[in-house]
Amino acid sequence: MKPSINLMQSNFAMHLLVRCGAKTRQKTPCQSPAMTNGRCRMHGGKSSGAPKGKSNGNYKHGQQTKKAIADRDIIRRLLKDLRQTS
Repeated sequence: MKPSINLMQSNFAMHLLVRCGAKTRQKTPCQSPAMTNGRCRMHGGKSSGAPKGKSNGNYKHGQQTKKAIADRDIIRRLLKDLRQTS
């Protein structure tokens, strides 16, 4: 005999969960189950964004620091003066 388990009448029925509702690429509402923040894991999960400052991984070579820019400016002026005197 088969056990008579009806998943649609269980306490964890998927059709009873709150839905995400974010717009998908097809401009239809997302039908994934929402988390406590109201969005699904793909449309607003746990990530709070990239870290601020140097820890972001955006600071790689130091070419745009104030010191590097000032050094390039001095070299540029010296080269200009050298060309004018020659």
